[in-house]
Amino acid sequence: MDRVFFSIGCASGFLGVALGAFAAHALKTQLPPEQLTTFEVGVRYQLVHALALLAVAWAHTRWPGKRVDAAGWLFVIGTLLFAGSLYALSLTGVRALGMVTPFGGVALLVGWLCLLAAPWR
Repeated sequence: MDRVFFSIGCASGFLGVALGAFAAHALKTQLPPEQLTTFEVGVRYQLVHALALLAVAWAHTRWPGKRVDAAGWLFVIGTLLFAGSLYALSLTGVRALGMVTPFGGVALLVGWLCLLAAPWR
């Protein structure tokens, strides 16, 4: 699983940088400031959790087990829901998409708790 989480983390980091550049250049003139800020929050959380997935890959080599696996998958799901909903919300303006965001946030929080608990079986 360490290779899986490392690879997903790297891909997510790559995509986060690409989306950040896209926002800074292509979307800067296309979106109102509030929507651009929303998009940038998604990028920030995606990049932070890309690094978190690299930490999960490392933790998996030290303390393999269900808690580390759960942390990794919660970071993946949380990033998709949290950042993905913010991207969709900012690009479409459909405010109902914002209802998905808290579920992603909860997944990210629980992922951090799982990672915290991993070395303390």
